[in-house]
Amino acid sequence: MSTSPIGSSTSRVDGVLKVTGGAKYAADNMLTNMAYGYLVTSTVGKGTISAMTTSGALASPGVLAVYTPFNPLKLYAYGGDENDEFTPPLQDKNVRYRGQVIGMVVAETFEQARDAAALVTATYSTQTPVTAMAKSASGSGTVSEVYNTSIVHHHAMEPHATVASWSGTHLTIYTATQGTPLVVSRLSHALGVSSANIHVVNPYVGGAFGGKWGNWAHTPLTAAAAQALGRPVKTVLTREQVFTVVGHRPNTSQTVSLTANSSGTISALKHIATVSKSNSSNFTENPASVSKSTYAAGSISTAQTPVSMDIPATTIMRAPGEANGSFALESAIDELAVALNMDPLALRQKNYAKTVPGGSTPWSSKHLAECYTTGAGAFGWSQRSAKPGQVTNGDWLVGLGMATAAYPAGRSASTLMVRLQNDGTAVVSGTGSDAGTGQATVFAILGAAALGIPVAQVSAELGDSTLPTAANAGGSGSTSSNGTAVNVAAQAAISALIQLAISNTSSPFHGKSASSVTYKNGNLTSGSTTISFGALLTKINVAGVQATGTSAKNTTSGYGFMSFGAIFCEVQVNKWTAEPRVTRLLAVMDAGTIVDAKTARSQIMGGMIMGIGQALLEGTILESDGRFANANLASYLVPVNADLPHIDVTFLNYPDTILNPIGMRGIGELGIVGAAGAVANAIYNATGKRVRDLPITLDKLL
Repeated sequence: MSTSPIGSSTSRVDGVLKVTGGAKYAADNMLTNMAYGYLVTSTVGKGTISAMTTSGALASPGVLAVYTPFNPLKLYAYGGDENDEFTPPLQDKNVRYRGQVIGMVVAETFEQARDAAALVTATYSTQTPVTAMAKSASGSGTVSEVYNTSIVHHHAMEPHATVASWSGTHLTIYTATQGTPLVVSRLSHALGVSSANIHVVNPYVGGAFGGKWGNWAHTPLTAAAAQALGRPVKTVLTREQVFTVVGHRPNTSQTVSLTANSSGTISALKHIATVSKSNSSNFTENPASVSKSTYAAGSISTAQTPVSMDIPATTIMRAPGEANGSFALESAIDELAVALNMDPLALRQKNYAKTVPGGSTPWSSKHLAECYTTGAGAFGWSQRSAKPGQVTNGDWLVGLGMATAAYPAGRSASTLMVRLQNDGTAVVSGTGSDAGTGQATVFAILGAAALGIPVAQVSAELGDSTLPTAANAGGSGSTSSNGTAVNVAAQAAISALIQLAISNTSSPFHGKSASSVTYKNGNLTSGSTTISFGALLTKINVAGVQATGTSAKNTTSGYGFMSFGAIFCEVQVNKWTAEPRVTRLLAVMDAGTIVDAKTARSQIMGGMIMGIGQALLEGTILESDGRFANANLASYLVPVNADLPHIDVTFLNYPDTILNPIGMRGIGELGIVGAAGAVANAIYNATGKRVRDLPITLDKLL
């Protein structure tokens, strides 16, 4: 293969399997003699369970067991600082939030378990839950305003599900997760079982966005129930349960204060955030962190105050911190531009951070200035009216807005295996997860590039805890981490192949020195003899040769590592109904080497679409008693095709070889950063109304 596939537009290697129903997700696993679990959740926001009535459920058809705090499955204390709850389910009678798991019914069928669960009742000694968070107070500066964001939920297409089966003391778990090692570690603590006795399988994930990093209550309960009953058990969460059992993005109230001179130079940036935190979980988001790395300023001050509340767990969600924080920061920058009568893009360019803000530390690679100019030219930014409300399209007011995207770029440790097979194909293997991001395709592309063979001859094997430990899917680090390990493993496999070729007596290279045998584009050559690795393995009657390779965590010091971008947005707002519509969206991204242009574009688009949802539609309503009022997909709105415009995505494709040899940086979360701010800024330009509370529903524009 003479041309590297890196940077091409490759269709997903598992695409056909997924769209034809051949991909097996966690809930698709059907085991012999399987029973079904259904969770019972609390109906008060805080208190103690005085009693539970289970007799009706136990007498229902097909019911095998009903577990409650009065008849619990034994689970042990969790270990480590995890992104889900402190306390294993059913181990005490305390209710910490409404929707908490307080019981589990197991029956012969899902329907029997569900119907019996409806017959379980609880009596509570209630307390008044803390469910409100005070809004921040405004500060001082040229511009100082308060920005508020709502609780939002992940809502992946695939609901959380777990199937558990025991064989003696060995547990096999099929569960939706962003990393099988995460499940092994947590279950080992919760069940009191050696990690060596836990096998987690999850080759396909139907979306995650951070919500499948933790294990959540249903996973250890299902495993413990399967052990207690001596048969496999499957538990699949309902959509309503997904709202409370598996975490959400916290709401925030943020004050951003900017002090600048008349020419637009920012002398002081202060970003103070108040953030909701669940009393049931460790996680605290830091939205103010985005202000430490986006713009140059004479002084930068950031702080956050978590407010503990009696609510379901807050947890990581796509660009945790940055998604909320960028809305506040990018809105404030836009407001400063208005106050100074400056173009918002020119203001950003004026305060461009050539080095990491607050010092002279260089960036490993930064081309944000080119993102600005390229994006502005392609979008037609020069046609923007500086005065709001001046451009119309019939009954619609038209406005343009923009924002900066910036997200940390990291590289974690990863170990992968590459296997060369006698049919001429290769397999790249590791525990890594493809949460719909295209990681399997990236593995195939990078494997093909390293081995010099067509992408069609390389497959990926992911989501199995018995494979080498790859980086989990999170923090926009899968490709930069695992992708680096692909090269190391491929070179190790080639070395192993050469050693086999010179040591096997049936090989045409037998007895030669390793240095005299070369590998290129799938072939071994020495002197006048050339043979493909598949033909060689067939000739010597060996099924395959494999090797592992490890890429260490990035410990390079003296640089700032970030991905950057510029997002441009056009909105139209109806003059009479105040309905807002996003009509154009364009992004130019500086995210290092792009391995697969097709899946990368999909990732950025997905992030921006989530940003539209955050800006205009999504908000979970928390009532004073701790109930989520719109815990369903009829009342909680997410963007659908009718809400979306054509979206343009351009990548600059400058390699960041300080981060890793191929120059890859993460993109999974970059697209959402700044997207909500760009929409809000465009709405101001269309209407002259500045909305600082998300989502921007039409009632806020009337």
